[in-house]
Amino acid sequence: MAEITNLNQFRKQKARAEKKARGDANAARFGRTRAEKERTAREEEAARRSLDGHHREPRPGTDAPTDTPDA
Repeated sequence: MAEITNLNQFRKQKARAEKKARGDANAARFGRTRAEKERTAREEEAARRSLDGHHREPRPGTDAPTDTPDA
């Protein structure tokens, strides 16, 4: 004789497994700790400041950079 299976339990078990798989996928995509987010923000800010510090700004009223000698 075949074993009796409760279909409600089977359906709920399957739904839980799918929900866990979806949660694991989202954790891989979006799950970063606060420390990781803050570290990334600090690194991006430092890179932006470094880049801004290397800009050659034009002299007031002209398009020439400040380090060109006057002729």
